[in-house]
Amino acid sequence: MSKHQQHRQYIITLMTQTEALNYWKTSALDSLQTAKDNFTLKHYDWTLFIGHLSLEKAIKGLIIAKTDQNPLPVHNLIKLCEQAKLQLTKDQTTNLAEINTFNIEARYDDYKLSFFKKATPEYTQKWLLIIEEIFSWIQTLY
Repeated sequence: MSKHQQHRQYIITLMTQTEALNYWKTSALDSLQTAKDNFTLKHYDWTLFIGHLSLEKAIKGLIIAKTDQNPLPVHNLIKLCEQAKLQLTKDQTTNLAEINTFNIEARYDDYKLSFFKKATPEYTQKWLLIIEEIFSWIQTLY
């Protein structure tokens, strides 16, 4: 775990469960709006990256709401859904597996370049809609 992750985990640990839940929910909504704004600005790679982040935050809030535990410090959406004890459909699992590939924070430059090329307007619009659908579903589970 990086020093940044340790610090964030420490701060979240100091919060009450209600404060932590509100943090993740508010931050998730902000990130989803930022993803939409990036789409409007034609920053398609950032749209997908931040779309992934919005789901990650929403699921982490759900983990607190459903299990009263702190979420794992991971970015894998399927693993986080397991921690939240969600029963995913095959389609949801397939979609989340693809959305996991949008988390490019520490990837090599050649991967980032291929991701940038993959993030066409059509591809990004399709996946932003799927992200919004999953996000809405998660919101109903709080």
